[in-house]
Amino acid sequence: MQLAFETKSLRDICENEAQAKVKLGETVAETLKHRLADLQAATSVKDLVAGRPRTMSGSAEKTMLVDLRDGYNLVFTANHPNNPVKQDKTVDWERVSRVKIMSIERDNV
Repeated sequence: MQLAFETKSLRDICENEAQAKVKLGETVAETLKHRLADLQAATSVKDLVAGRPRTMSGSAEKTMLVDLRDGYNLVFTANHPNNPVKQDKTVDWERVSRVKIMSIERDNV
Protein backbone atom coordinates (compact mmCIF):
# COMPACT_ATOMS: atom_id res chain seq x y z
CA MET A 1 0.00 0.00 0.00
CA GLN A 2 1.17 3.53 -0.74
CA LEU A 3 1.37 6.02 2.12
CA ALA A 4 1.13 9.80 2.02
CA PHE A 5 1.07 12.26 4.92
CA GLU A 6 -1.12 15.24 5.72
CA THR A 7 1.85 17.37 6.84
CA LYS A 8 5.61 17.34 6.62
CA SER A 9 5.92 17.28 10.42
CA LEU A 10 3.69 14.20 10.58
CA ARG A 11 5.76 12.54 7.87
CA ASP A 12 8.92 13.37 9.83
CA ILE A 13 7.53 11.68 12.95
CA CYS A 14 6.45 8.62 10.95
CA GLU A 15 9.72 8.28 9.04
CA ASN A 16 12.20 9.22 11.77
CA GLU A 17 12.19 6.84 14.73
CA ALA A 18 14.27 9.16 16.93
CA GLN A 19 11.84 12.03 16.36
CA ALA A 20 8.87 9.73 17.02
CA LYS A 21 10.42 8.68 20.34
CA VAL A 22 10.82 12.31 21.38
CA LYS A 23 7.24 13.25 20.41
CA LEU A 24 5.41 10.06 21.42
CA GLY A 25 7.62 8.13 23.80
CA GLU A 26 9.55 4.95 23.13
CA THR A 27 6.72 2.39 23.35
CA VAL A 28 4.28 4.36 21.17
CA ALA A 29 7.03 5.10 18.61
CA GLU A 30 7.90 1.39 18.42
CA THR A 31 4.26 0.45 17.84
CA LEU A 32 3.90 3.23 15.24
CA LYS A 33 6.83 1.76 13.33
CA HIS A 34 5.10 -1.65 13.26
CA ARG A 35 1.69 -0.25 12.23
CA LEU A 36 3.26 1.72 9.37
CA ALA A 37 5.11 -1.40 8.22
CA ASP A 38 1.80 -3.32 8.35
CA LEU A 39 0.16 -0.65 6.19
CA GLN A 40 2.97 -0.68 3.65
CA ALA A 41 2.92 -4.49 3.43
CA ALA A 42 -0.86 -4.73 3.04
CA THR A 43 -2.50 -5.03 -0.36
CA SER A 44 -5.57 -3.21 0.97
CA VAL A 45 -6.78 -1.80 4.26
CA LYS A 46 -8.88 -4.93 4.75
CA ASP A 47 -5.62 -6.93 5.10
CA LEU A 48 -4.84 -5.13 8.36
CA VAL A 49 -5.31 -7.09 11.57
CA ALA A 50 -3.12 -5.54 14.26
CA GLY A 51 -4.30 -2.42 16.04
CA ARG A 52 -8.05 -3.07 15.78
CA PRO A 53 -8.55 -1.23 12.45
CA ARG A 54 -11.97 0.40 12.25
CA THR A 55 -13.81 3.29 10.70
CA MET A 56 -13.97 6.38 12.84
CA SER A 57 -17.42 7.09 14.23
CA GLY A 58 -18.98 10.22 12.82
CA SER A 59 -16.82 10.16 9.69
CA ALA A 60 -19.36 8.47 7.40
CA GLU A 61 -16.81 5.64 7.12
CA LYS A 62 -14.36 7.94 5.29
CA THR A 63 -11.71 7.83 8.01
CA MET A 64 -10.09 4.82 9.66
CA LEU A 65 -7.97 4.45 12.72
CA VAL A 66 -5.75 1.81 14.26
CA ASP A 67 -4.63 1.58 17.87
CA LEU A 68 -1.04 2.28 18.71
CA ARG A 69 -0.40 2.19 22.49
CA ASP A 70 -1.14 4.17 25.60
CA GLY A 71 -4.34 5.62 24.11
CA TYR A 72 -2.76 6.79 20.83
CA ASN A 73 -4.36 6.10 17.44
CA LEU A 74 -3.12 6.42 13.88
CA VAL A 75 -5.79 8.14 11.76
CA PHE A 76 -5.90 7.82 7.95
CA THR A 77 -8.15 8.26 4.92
CA ALA A 78 -8.27 6.74 1.46
CA ASN A 79 -6.02 8.70 -0.90
CA HIS A 80 -6.90 7.77 -4.48
CA PRO A 81 -7.63 10.48 -7.06
CA ASN A 82 -11.10 8.88 -7.16
CA ASN A 83 -11.57 6.82 -4.02
CA PRO A 84 -13.27 3.46 -4.61
CA VAL A 85 -16.81 3.49 -3.25
CA LYS A 86 -19.58 0.98 -2.77
CA GLN A 87 -23.10 1.43 -4.08
CA ASP A 88 -24.10 3.18 -0.86
CA LYS A 89 -21.32 5.77 -1.53
CA THR A 90 -19.17 4.68 1.45
CA VAL A 91 -15.48 4.01 0.88
CA ASP A 92 -14.79 0.49 -0.35
CA TRP A 93 -11.86 -0.18 1.99
CA GLU A 94 -11.28 -3.57 0.37
CA ARG A 95 -10.17 -1.76 -2.80
CA VAL A 96 -8.17 1.01 -1.11
CA SER A 97 -4.45 0.69 -1.79
CA ARG A 98 -3.41 4.31 -1.15
CA VAL A 99 -3.89 6.03 2.19
CA LYS A 100 -3.04 9.40 3.67
CA ILE A 101 -1.95 9.49 7.30
CA MET A 102 -3.92 12.38 8.78
CA SER A 103 -2.82 12.42 12.42
CA ILE A 104 -1.65 10.61 15.49
CA GLU A 105 -4.22 11.31 18.17
CA ARG A 106 -4.59 10.47 21.79
CA ASP A 107 -7.90 9.30 23.22
CA ASN A 108 -9.50 11.60 25.74
CA VAL A 109 -8.23 10.03 28.95
